[in-house]
This record gives sequence, C-alpha cells and structure tokens, in this order.
Amino acid sequence: MARLMVTMFVSLDGVLQAPGGDDEVHDPGYEHGGWAAPLIKEQVIERMTDLIGRADALLLGRNTYDIFAATWPLAGPDDPIGVIMNKLPKYVASRTPRTLTWQNSEPLTGDVVEAVADLKRREDGEIQVHGSGGLIQTLLEHDLVDEFHLLVFPVLLGSGKRLFAEGTVPAGLRLVESTTLDAGVVVSRYARAGALAYGAIGPETENWSPGGTNR
Repeated sequence: MARLMVTMFVSLDGVLQAPGGDDEVHDPGYEHGGWAAPLIKEQVIERMTDLIGRADALLLGRNTYDIFAATWPLAGPDDPIGVIMNKLPKYVASRTPRTLTWQNSEPLTGDVVEAVADLKRREDGEIQVHGSGGLIQTLLEHDLVDEFHLLVFPVLLGSGKRLFAEGTVPAGLRLVESTTLDAGVVVSRYARAGALAYGAIGPETENWSPGGTNR
C-alpha cells in the first residue's frame, strides 16, 4: 500500500495560493502571485530535488497539472527535477474529461475519494501531491493524507487560500524532522500519529509544575 504525502510551499500564516508566479492565480483580486519565488534559493532547490527523487508517482489536481504540463516538459536533460518529474507516473484528478499531453499521465475516473483510496491500495512506495490546493482539501476532509512535507516561508500574506481550511479532519501528527534552510525557509515533515488527544493545563491540574511546564 502506498503512502500519500502532501508537499507544499506555505506562508507563515498558512497561505498556499500561487507561490510560484502570477500564472497560478485564478481568483480575481488576489494580488500575491509569486510570493515564494524571491526566497527559493539553492538549499530549497536541493531539498525539492531530494524530495521528488524519492517519489514513486504524482497525484495532481487539474489546475496544477495544467501548469506543470506547460512547463516541465521544456526542462532540459541537465535539470534534475525536470528529468524526474517527466518520468514519474502522474495521476490527475479532474471532474471533466480532458486530454493529458504530459508523458506518463493518467486520469482518475469516477469519485475522486474512492479513486485515490483505490490508488493507495494498489500502488507501493510514495505518492506525492504538489500544489493542487483544491484537491488537498478533499484529501484532508476524507483523511487520506499520511504525511505532510511543509516548506514555510517567512512572509505574511493576510489573504488567499490556506492549506488547513474548513473540513480538515482533527488528527495527531508526529514531527519527523525540521530544518531551517537559507532565506529562513523552515522545512518540517509530519507523519500521522493517530487521533487527536485532549487534556488540560493550569495551576488547578495535578500535573502542573511550579516552573510552568506540563509534566
């Protein structure tokens, strides 16, 4: 059975919308297209190259697929990310029939939730979701994400679509690793860790310590 990893560029206030440029903007009035581009330095590119190198397949929403399909096939043989992206199997979630021109692309048919669950059952390794903000909301709502790989950029946008929007299923997460890259980009990798736990903290609780930490 495959693991499903969501990897995403997000602002410090959780916005995922159009980090790479104005061509990713689909909402009138949104003015922050390309907010991540000035901060994508050598270490970020190296991190993404390593990450994509471990993928066994990609799962993409319609808009992200169209953006990727228009650019990555143009990558030359010396572009390590482009070489990998072009070779990987690509599964595309779209409600409307469409012609998929990017090599190794396959549409997911029928109900997207059932299709993704079936894809996880019949594949092995790691299926990565890049971009695809709308699709991710569906995956979160139906608890289909196994791991998050978040690159948090030190910017505040104040508006735009957010990664963890309404419909996110409450869940516990385990921090697998966290690294600070150049330009202050913080990379954190989280794995699922069962149900969300609840408790209380304060002077009235038995496990309150004089130093103010919850033991």
